[in-house]
Amino acid sequence: MNETGRSAARPLAGVRVVEISSFVAAPLAGMTLSQLGADVIRVDPLGGAADYHRWPLTDDGASIYWTGLNKGKRSVAADLRSDAGQQLISRLITGSGPGGGILLTNTVGRDWLDYDTLAAQRRDLIRLEILGRADGSNAVDYTVNAAVGFPMVTGPAEHAGPINQVLPAWDLLCGMYAALAIAGAVRHREATGEGSRITLPLEDVALATAGNLGFLTEAMLCETPRPRLGNAIYGQYGQHFTGADGATFMIVALTSRHFHALTELTGTRAAVDALATALDADFTDEGARYHHRDVLTGLFTPWFRARTGVEITAALERTSILWERYRTFHEVAGDPRVTANPLFAQMLQPGVGTYLAPSAPASVNGSHTAPQPAPRLGEHSEAVLREQLGLPPTAIAQLRDAAVIATES
Repeated sequence: MNETGRSAARPLAGVRVVEISSFVAAPLAGMTLSQLGADVIRVDPLGGAADYHRWPLTDDGASIYWTGLNKGKRSVAADLRSDAGQQLISRLITGSGPGGGILLTNTVGRDWLDYDTLAAQRRDLIRLEILGRADGSNAVDYTVNAAVGFPMVTGPAEHAGPINQVLPAWDLLCGMYAALAIAGAVRHREATGEGSRITLPLEDVALATAGNLGFLTEAMLCETPRPRLGNAIYGQYGQHFTGADGATFMIVALTSRHFHALTELTGTRAAVDALATALDADFTDEGARYHHRDVLTGLFTPWFRARTGVEITAALERTSILWERYRTFHEVAGDPRVTANPLFAQMLQPGVGTYLAPSAPASVNGSHTAPQPAPRLGEHSEAVLREQLGLPPTAIAQLRDAAVIATES
């Protein structure tokens, strides 16, 4: 580790980010930057932002959601509606020494936070704003998902209406893009001394992904719409199967080797060969396996139905087939892939309790950096103002007494 505190595991040490945000994408970006070593100061309005009490909650009403996405940050709570509060946070953003001058936000329409206003106070400002749409209009993951097309190809083949995905995929991707963009802007500033004005529309993240994965290109070039497939995999052979005791498995055969192993496991080699002859199909070709997926599934299904989940698991473990049993969140939480995984470590989260919390998924030089708890709202208001703005105790006390800031809510 050098004099800046940087190391392979903490390449952004010495970088200071002010985050004014809520919900998923921006908080995830801030947490990711924190896990890479940045000092991320989340600024919330007095009483917390719109996501401060978002479900899921503990029995005592603490937001498991909020603490999950704000691990390792510092918290400042301020009256963001008052001139005094706005001036204070503006100074925090534009000050903070050579590693500061970075704002991550998804709060739009606030003149005191716009790029030109802040850049007038600091020339090398880095400001990343997450928008709903590129035109500045509002959008969230759920509405973006509806607009992009995925709900119309999600769900059982016989289903007529849209089916939303539970995972907020566009928020998650947007958060990762935002963290990457800020890290890139920091590198650019270190090399040139220049700041960056970055906008990242959530809808554009979804549209770019749909284009990169070929969904939009396919629609541009092909007349036939992509069909609903249920749990099948487009262009490959994959399907779910249920055992005699109700245990359900996802089976994937990406290659001829996988498919051959599946026919051997289920004792259907001769039947599959006969089917190939009858259909004049070459099942070494992934397209042929996809086109004839339903009849192939019919051949494989009896083997699974005749066995319990334990028996199916034991048999699959001896093959090269790609597979996994469907699990509930409760099952996963108690599974060794969590309880014995170095990604997770015991962490005491004030207001929530002690539990296994994840660190950053990437291990660096063979180890994970231990996860740090999320702050209490306003926990670091005094320390941040003292350290970064040099405010004396009397000035901080005056701000607290005037309800411009709050501490440890």
